[in-house]
Amino acid sequence: MTRGRPARGWLAVGAVLGIAAVFVSITGMVEALHQRWVVADVLSLGQVLLLLALVGAGYLAALRTPAGPVVVLAGGGVAGGVAGMCLAGFVVVGAAVNLRAMFVNASPTLFELLRMGREVPSAAVWLVLGGAVFGLLGSLAYLLPLGLRRPLLWGVWSILLLSLFQDLLQLVLQAEGLPARVSEFVFAAQGLTTAGAVSGGAAAAVAVALWRQRAAAVGSRVAALPPAGRFAIRLVLVGVGIAALALLPIAGGSFIAQVLVIVGLYTLMGLGLNLEVGFAGLLDLGFVAFFAIGAYTVGLLTSVGELGIAQWSFWTAVPVAVLVSLIAGVILGIPVLGIRGDYLAIATLGFGEIVRLLVLSDALRPWLGGSQGLLAIPKPTIGGFELVGPEHLFYLTLVSSAVVAYVAWRLRDSRLGRAWMAIREDEDVAQALGINLVSVKLLAYGLGAAFAGVGGAIFAVMVGSVFPHSFQLLISINVLALIIVGGIGSIPGVIVGAAALVGLPELLREFGEFRFLVYGALLVAMMLLRPEGLWPAAQQQRELHEVGEEPQVVAAEPAPEPALAAAETQVGG
Repeated sequence: MTRGRPARGWLAVGAVLGIAAVFVSITGMVEALHQRWVVADVLSLGQVLLLLALVGAGYLAALRTPAGPVVVLAGGGVAGGVAGMCLAGFVVVGAAVNLRAMFVNASPTLFELLRMGREVPSAAVWLVLGGAVFGLLGSLAYLLPLGLRRPLLWGVWSILLLSLFQDLLQLVLQAEGLPARVSEFVFAAQGLTTAGAVSGGAAAAVAVALWRQRAAAVGSRVAALPPAGRFAIRLVLVGVGIAALALLPIAGGSFIAQVLVIVGLYTLMGLGLNLEVGFAGLLDLGFVAFFAIGAYTVGLLTSVGELGIAQWSFWTAVPVAVLVSLIAGVILGIPVLGIRGDYLAIATLGFGEIVRLLVLSDALRPWLGGSQGLLAIPKPTIGGFELVGPEHLFYLTLVSSAVVAYVAWRLRDSRLGRAWMAIREDEDVAQALGINLVSVKLLAYGLGAAFAGVGGAIFAVMVGSVFPHSFQLLISINVLALIIVGGIGSIPGVIVGAAALVGLPELLREFGEFRFLVYGALLVAMMLLRPEGLWPAAQQQRELHEVGEEPQVVAAEPAPEPALAAAETQVGG
């Protein structure tokens, strides 16, 4: 539609991005992020958010313009100008009407930020002109050759990443000598120094440009190696990655270790839910119940408080917790065997709430503690060494995640894994081929629940107590979201999704209160731009690309001659 009428497309893109900029302003996101400097005293994160909307309007308008460079640049300028006009309209309305009566975050500080210290009429003109200029830059970026555009893009991203992870990087560079001097050169008290931002961006751009020149040659050399050589290179890369991950808590301290432990717990739950949703296609919205069952089982068996029943060690209690979770998964699977699709999601959602309410009930209070929970859960010990802090528990989580990922990987390529994928594609056909739907589904529920039970066991000893309010429905939704973002059915995708949706918000506390807004925007963007996820499974990616290529193949076939088509119709009867 926009190819025939590019002007209409420019206006639409500019209006959408402009309204999006106004929306994030009203939510308070711009004002909150304005407290964080990207480049000290030059550019804040809130301003970057607005600039992204303006530049993005220009880029998207250029993307939809099938014409020469001049028209593309004009389209980018118009789209950016329209987006700036939306912001200008918001400023004008905010000056005439008390918007704060309706929108709490429409504060004077926000309007002062948008006006850039100017009077309202002047600020409105500057917003429109500035929007046009940045939209023009967005369309100019689109016109740049790929070999130049990607290094520049990576340079900009590197500046943003350096500023976002400033606290973490300063922790790593706090040693005396050269690291400390590098830290002083790159970082100011808040944000990057101007020299640090320019140097960091330029270094990243040059590195990407050099890699683009050498990537093909390196790939050819690796492809020419014998299989043993390629396997050795892959092994070395994995070893380097594991070593870097193992050293991260030591370099980053207890806060980083705590974040990594939380990411590990979500990874364990994600790997379990991935068996059900990704492999077998069984949507489960009550998955947090198995996490709770694992935690409560370890709590009851190890607690030295009044509700503890055995005072076992952690290592003795974990197998029992896994077994109990597995049995609970099978019990859940039995009544929902004949349910499919959305109805299955509702049924499993009810199971999760039933478990939480049972734990809270007065009937089970003498055994589970009700809202008071289970207390005095001891830390695990190895040969007299107690795993007290998150730096120690991180390695327990890392090993558990590696073992569970290996089991999931072997299951995926096994006969059972292929049966799961068959019922995911079509239950009726799978049953017609001789697959026992009952046993296959129950194994998916049981094994997925067992993985979540491992996570619950580690959670119990990490916190030292277990409360019912720790197992809200939101955890199940978060786990499902990280699977979708990472790539449904992909084991590496689960890890990437957990790092993106759980680890990043923990590291970027500025996003804490906007977590659900970012979740929603990210999910919508993923479905539109990359529906297969950040690290999709090969089969999922192949299926999506095949679907996209089918119309081209059909369109390339010549149309049958009318006479021949009529003859075929007669023969076909």
